[in-house]
Amino acid sequence: MTAPLPPEDLWVFGYGSLIWRPGFAFVERAGARLHGYHRALCIYSHVHRGTPEVPGLVLGLDRGGICRGVAFRVAAEQAEETIDYLRAREQATAVYLERRLALRLDDGRRLTALTYIADRNHEQYAGRLPEEAVLALVRQGKGVSGENPDYVRRTHEHLHEMGIHDPLLAHLVAELDRTSGPAAG
Repeated sequence: MTAPLPPEDLWVFGYGSLIWRPGFAFVERAGARLHGYHRALCIYSHVHRGTPEVPGLVLGLDRGGICRGVAFRVAAEQAEETIDYLRAREQATAVYLERRLALRLDDGRRLTALTYIADRNHEQYAGRLPEEAVLALVRQGKGVSGENPDYVRRTHEHLHEMGIHDPLLAHLVAELDRTSGPAAG
């Protein structure tokens, strides 16, 4: 008889707020690339950065392209707890589809990671909106996790620190700063 295989560590891919606020314990963090999806402000936020009456706009992984982000390795004994946490956080309105997708870490390792992609059939899927509409939604959004402009600024800041340039986020931050001044702290 062979002994059962030990449980495996869990990898999680973050492309937005998970980069700067993962909310779970991890044993390794590494830059990563996901092929076949791109980061997009394509989700109407009804909980974290808005409400159904006054929605904000948050990031989702949408089809096509490549997304650079962060892969987190979670110890096997914390995998179930981490998945439960992520489901509660990311699936508050079931706007994302939970998937395990192939990633390539910046050091060349290939692995499969848990991530959440935009459900194009969900009523909160915004798709590609004109920049003026995106800016208006971001300006108005406020939910249980805070104000939408703070979410955009923090995501932009952390992507910039990682050497990732997101033209839309950079434009939005410049517009937000131009019209309301830089965020404090």
